[in-house]
Amino acid sequence: MAATWRSFSWFPHRMLAANCRLFSSEQKNITKVSPLRPEPSPAHDWIGPPNPLSNLRPIVYRVIENESDVEKQLRKLRQETEDWNNDFWTKQNVSFSKEKDAFIISQLKAKGLSLRGEDGRRRTLSSEDMAVFYKSFLDRNRIRHANYNKEWYRRNFTITLLMAKVAFSTFWRNVVENQKKKKGTPTM
Repeated sequence: MAATWRSFSWFPHRMLAANCRLFSSEQKNITKVSPLRPEPSPAHDWIGPPNPLSNLRPIVYRVIENESDVEKQLRKLRQETEDWNNDFWTKQNVSFSKEKDAFIISQLKAKGLSLRGEDGRRRTLSSEDMAVFYKSFLDRNRIRHANYNKEWYRRNFTITLLMAKVAFSTFWRNVVENQKKKKGTPTM
């Protein structure tokens, strides 16, 4: 069954429409982009099927007309952040899977067991054995995860500030337009 993109327009606020998810041509070969990705729409966002390596859903955000400089800056930062996040989790998940498989094989060999049982099924380790792997994996990657979290918070704080600027400028533009309309129409 083929995965499909779905439109998503539950939140019509202009500030969410100010960003556009496009995939960077500079991405590593490990990150795959669906050739069926729809073009950005002015009406709604598109949510794609999960990337099989990063487990993140790509998003194509709607693009507004007459994008301001702040809206463009916000859109670019969100695009860069999504690409960075997808790359991090792709690499992290691939590394996790390879190390987990190597751990399982080494533990089975240490116990004198093959990878497959007599019935042909792949052998598994107990949850206690796997807990040893999970802890060691987290310990080895602690600094990497801490750096990821710091960068994630920094990026999201900047995105939040830019979203506030966009919201304020949109609000102010509406106030000015309403004042112009009031002055332009005669009152009785």
